[in-house]
Amino acid sequence: MRNVWLIWRKEMRSYFVSPIAYILLLMCALIFGFFFWSLLQAYLQFSMEAQMRGEMFPMNMPEEITRRLFGNIPVTGLFIIPLITMRLFAEEKRTGTIELLTTSPIRDGEVILGKWLAATTMYCCLLFLSAINVAFLFFYSHPDWKPILVSYLGLLLQGAALLAIGTFISTLTKNQIIAGAATFGACLLIFVCGWVGEYNSETWARVLAYLSVSTHMESFTRGTLDSKDAIYYVTLIVVGLFLTARSMESLRWRS
Repeated sequence: MRNVWLIWRKEMRSYFVSPIAYILLLMCALIFGFFFWSLLQAYLQFSMEAQMRGEMFPMNMPEEITRRLFGNIPVTGLFIIPLITMRLFAEEKRTGTIELLTTSPIRDGEVILGKWLAATTMYCCLLFLSAINVAFLFFYSHPDWKPILVSYLGLLLQGAALLAIGTFISTLTKNQIIAGAATFGACLLIFVCGWVGEYNSETWARVLAYLSVSTHMESFTRGTLDSKDAIYYVTLIVVGLFLTARSMESLRWRS
């Protein structure tokens, strides 16, 4: 685990000694803040209109705001995750330091795990920015914190799964732009492939719906912890890291 820690620390340093981390943090702070402000303004407007008509506002405002906010965060992640993973191995290949990694006594699994954990840690920092917005709800209302924690668990698992895919794609090229574009395309495809299940009930459509990461996020956004959805994300993480290991093994043989 010491080698994993060293790789993780190296990657985290590389994020924060360059503008990458700060640009991502600023972008997410603005995006999540805009989402939260827009949803809050919309529900306040609905509430005022209902009171003027002498009606009771039927919705649980904190719950509806958090549910819609958590529904928008994965869409933002589609654009953020490629920026986090595109340089993990592509930059190593471009600068030639990948040969040092493949010929060093550090095992491939330790390198992969350290880099993926660093990317996941960076993603957690971005999720923390949305948690700051959600925290304001606790100052002015009393939302149930358990569904919120379940939703964040789902966001973390989904992000970690897509980061594993991005880590694998980053091993396939030395061009960061290509790695980022390919990761975005792969993440977008696995995100929207479940849409066919809304208008088609054939077996192949149900299979695509099951493979979609957005389908398995629905239970988490409702505050329900379903083991089959958690197992799906964990399986996707294992598959992504396994493919990364096989790609690294081929690089080691070529070097």
